[in-house]
Amino acid sequence: MLSRVADSLYWMSRYLERAENTVRQLDVAMSLMLDSGGASAETHWQRLIASLGNPAGLDWTGDPVSNAQTLVFDKHHPASVTSCIDSARENARQIREEISTEQWQRLNRLYHLMHSPHTESQFHSNINDVLSSLIDAVHLFKGVTDTTMIHGQGWHFIRLGRYLERAYAIATLLEVYQPRLSHPPPEREHSGYQYLEQVGLLRCCTAFEAYCQVYTADLTPDRILEFLLLNRDFPHAIRYSVDGVRQAIQSIQHTGGRRPPDELTAGIGKLHAMLSFTSISEILSGDAAGFLHTIRQQCMRIHELMYRYYIQYSIQSALAI
Repeated sequence: MLSRVADSLYWMSRYLERAENTVRQLDVAMSLMLDSGGASAETHWQRLIASLGNPAGLDWTGDPVSNAQTLVFDKHHPASVTSCIDSARENARQIREEISTEQWQRLNRLYHLMHSPHTESQFHSNINDVLSSLIDAVHLFKGVTDTTMIHGQGWHFIRLGRYLERAYAIATLLEVYQPRLSHPPPEREHSGYQYLEQVGLLRCCTAFEAYCQVYTADLTPDRILEFLLLNRDFPHAIRYSVDGVRQAIQSIQHTGGRRPPDELTAGIGKLHAMLSFTSISEILSGDAAGFLHTIRQQCMRIHELMYRYYIQYSIQSALAI
C-alpha cells in the first residue's frame, strides 16, 4: 500500500475517533454542570479541557453554552469537533478510490451536518440532541466501514488509528479523573456527588451498562479504574484498545510482507504486557497516575515508530528489507 494512502486512512480514523471522544465527554460535562450540589461549572469545564489534552484557546468564559459551542463548531480551532470532522473528510477525499461509496456518503453527510446553520441554531435549544446525532453519525460511519470495506491492509490502518487514538484518550481521561475520585476535596465527599462523578466517568466511555453487567451497580473508584483499564472484553477499555492496536500492527506486517522493526515489536509488546500481567492492586499500591502517564507515552512512541516505518520510510530502507 502507498504510504500516502496508509497515512490518510490512519488519520481519517484518528480524527473521527477524536471527534466522538470530544462530543461524548462534552455531553457528560454539560449534564454534570446542571447539578447545583456538585462542583462548579468552571471546575467541570477545566476538567473537560484537561481530559482532552489541554488544547489552548478554550478558557472558561463564564457561559457554558458559549464554551461548548466553540468546542463543537469553531472551524478555526484545531481541537474542535468541526475541525476534526473536516480533517477526516479531507483525508478521505484524498484517497476516495480506497474507501467504499457508503463510507464516503456517511462521512459527507456528517460533514454537511456539522456545517448546517440549522445544526448550530438547534444547539442552543437542545444541546443533548445535537451531540447525540453527531455520535450516531460517527457510529454509522464505523458500521459501514466494517461492513462495506475489504478487510485488508487499508482496513487495518483504520483500526490502528481508531484504537491508538482511543487508548491514548482513555488514559488521558483516567489520569485526570483518578485522583479526584480516590481523594475528593472535603466539600465534595458526600455520596451523591461521588455517585454522579463516577457515573459521569463511565458515561464518558459509554461504559455504565457494561460496568454494571460485570460489577452490578456497586460503583467504587477501584473497580471503575480496573474496568476501564484492564478489561479485555469491553471496546472502550484500554486493554481492549491496546489489543486492537497489536492485532492491527500484526495484520499490517503480515499483509505487507515486510519484516517488522524490532523497536515497534518491542514497543507494542511492552505496552501489551503492562496491561496483561499487572493487577489493579499493584497499580493502586504504586503510582496509578504514573502508570497511566506511561501508557500515554507508550502510545505516542508506537505512533512515532509506526509513522517512521510505514509512512515516512525511505526507498533505500524499504528495498533493504
